[in-house]
Amino acid sequence: MELSQINKIGRIAISLTLIFLVSCNAQKTVSLKKKQLSDMVYPLLDTENSRWFFFSSASRPFGMVNLNPDTEINGDWGGGYKYTTDTVKGFSHVHEWQMSGVSVMPVTISEENKKTIFKNFYSKFSHKTEIITPGYHSLKLDRYQITAELTSTPRVGFHKYTFPAKAQKAVLFNLNTVLGPCDNTNGTLEKNNDFELSGSLVLSTNFRRPKPLTVFFKVKTNEPISSVEKDNATGNYLIHFGKTKEQVLMKVGISYTSIENANNNIETELPHWNFNQTTADSRKVWSDLLGRIKVEGGTETDQRRFYTDLWHALQGRKMVSDANGAYPDNTGDKFRVGHLPLNVDGKPKFNHYNSDAFWGAQWTINNLWGLVYPEIMEEFVYSLMQYYKDGGIIPRGPSGGNDTYVMTGASTTPFIVSAIQKGIVKENLEEIYIALKKNHMPGGIMEKAGYEHNTNIGGGLKYYLEKGYVPYPLPDGNFGSHEDGASQTLEYAYQDWTLAQLAKKLNHEEDYNYFMKRAENYKNVFDAKIGWMRPKNVEGKWRENYDPYQYENGFIESNGAQSTWFVPHDILGLADLMGGKEKAVEKLNAQFEAAKKLKYTSGTSHDAELHPEFSRIPVNFGNQPSMQTSNIFTVLGRPDLTQYWTRNVVKETFSGLSPATGYNGDEDQGLMGSLNVLLKLGLFQMNGGTDKDAVYEIGSPIFNKITITLNPKYYSGKTFVIKADNNNPENVYIKDIKFNQKEVSNFELSHQDITNGGELILQMSDHSNLQKQ
Repeated sequence: MELSQINKIGRIAISLTLIFLVSCNAQKTVSLKKKQLSDMVYPLLDTENSRWFFFSSASRPFGMVNLNPDTEINGDWGGGYKYTTDTVKGFSHVHEWQMSGVSVMPVTISEENKKTIFKNFYSKFSHKTEIITPGYHSLKLDRYQITAELTSTPRVGFHKYTFPAKAQKAVLFNLNTVLGPCDNTNGTLEKNNDFELSGSLVLSTNFRRPKPLTVFFKVKTNEPISSVEKDNATGNYLIHFGKTKEQVLMKVGISYTSIENANNNIETELPHWNFNQTTADSRKVWSDLLGRIKVEGGTETDQRRFYTDLWHALQGRKMVSDANGAYPDNTGDKFRVGHLPLNVDGKPKFNHYNSDAFWGAQWTINNLWGLVYPEIMEEFVYSLMQYYKDGGIIPRGPSGGNDTYVMTGASTTPFIVSAIQKGIVKENLEEIYIALKKNHMPGGIMEKAGYEHNTNIGGGLKYYLEKGYVPYPLPDGNFGSHEDGASQTLEYAYQDWTLAQLAKKLNHEEDYNYFMKRAENYKNVFDAKIGWMRPKNVEGKWRENYDPYQYENGFIESNGAQSTWFVPHDILGLADLMGGKEKAVEKLNAQFEAAKKLKYTSGTSHDAELHPEFSRIPVNFGNQPSMQTSNIFTVLGRPDLTQYWTRNVVKETFSGLSPATGYNGDEDQGLMGSLNVLLKLGLFQMNGGTDKDAVYEIGSPIFNKITITLNPKYYSGKTFVIKADNNNPENVYIKDIKFNQKEVSNFELSHQDITNGGELILQMSDHSNLQKQ
């Protein structure tokens, strides 16, 4: 049931007396002092399509601790918090890219269960008793009649358990179990004193993360621990409390370096025992970040969905460094504890991060973080460079202190180049350029493809350099997933172009010319006779009996129709290959007409892309390869079609609030949430903001007014305001644009124009204005 208790908001920042917290078929209201922006978030969005790192309720932005109930524990896809499963199997602290750990479960002990509790401890729960908001999660465990409340700081999980009166109170530590993407093994727990415990467990390797990692943790309680019981069969532990109060508070600090640092994380971030204050602090942190963008107009559902999308854009990709700057370095032959550089005040200059691949980041977090959260983008660049300093290579999807080689190409290159072109990263540019260039040459990350760890063959780079394309199939054999030569060729060409832009900025003219020539390699996999990108084998022969609508037929997580448009750096050059802009527009428009029948996605989940009914869709906004396509029309001189199709995609595909749907595919740690935010703001960067001026294409916002507060450390302007006059669901077209009272004729603004601040005024209409083409 959708909430309707809160009046439609004019200005989001106004104070109200109620906070609404939602479940799919129930609603619960909690009185708080003041309405905050984070209360607009609908955390249950798309939770029927669970993934281990997809949902984290009681967490801070990018926090090391990602605390929430687990209803499914076996597997990455379908693991974690899945809305349709009514059983809690523990509250675990790590929901991260290829990592998991430290699962606990409050229980009551009786004569009936004391001999079986180590193996039989799951509990049913009901969404009717559940309360969720960013930074907080509460539910009732029906089996034990325990109300469990969760919140956190960045590195510490904070639990509040309200037990039944006179119950024998205990907490089970399920330290040796499968959790999501990996096994937790070698779990140990030791009582230090009546109020403290310490322990560790090992995250075993999996096919994506090639080295084990130890999770250390420190536990502190506000009530005395009477005993610790170990079960030899499971290797798990039960901590018993004596005749305590009904409420027990427990802090769990984690670290990937040592128990001492786990303890220091608690002492630094959570020295007190005020649970409500910690929850309030978490709400404020989330509200402050979400509040960088204020929206007015649209429906209440539009606004709530927008802030839910923005929440997703900020909850993926978690820190792995401790409060004192210690971090796990797994890049070498032996594990070591690294230490981040410190400021004069002794605090780390930046945090170190885990991250799923930056595959698709050029159209998502590049744009959003670079404009609204430049401090986050800067930190991630420094973190990526720390991996380079430790291991000699910039990763594309690091986990557990080392790269995972997830996906393909050098996807971090556009991310870092975008940060430099926007003036976010200004120092050590030569060092960064050298590091990036290494990834594009033999020995770099381009040579490695999908989840392989031992060869430099799967990326097909030698063929790309010799022949100008990556063959499909790869003649050397099978060395992992995603060895799809046509897609790899397209990715490499775009990434080469972005590196060329940095080479030019740094006056490396020879390198600029070299990488610009490589950037034209996309033309080598375009078959002009059929008008599609098409795989070639190693002899240079086109793939026989080629079907551009066949899924993964030389293309990564896509089909040829979708990936034909993956030329972010040279849309006009692609149009020339198709016979000119008009023919390109006609072709792409026909693809959208066909895709509209399936609401522009391959089903409502990532695995549905393989289904024959969905896999042949010509445009798929449920995955990264073709989610830029509606904005291509602007580059081709038809901004009216960008406006029409983008608004239609948002309306049909990304507007609802339901556990059953939301992103209709592969959310990948905030990429789809970021895309949704950008589409709804009407701002997009086709080449990922990697050109000299980091240009934004102007689209059709769904809100009447948008106010972006600019970070004064990075940008001279205070705010960038978008006003869409006469805006409504029918008036999707822009008939006039003025920025700071000057006409804008080309539907573009530079990053510097925007970040200098000002007001963009759009006159909206129900019919297209072709004079602006």
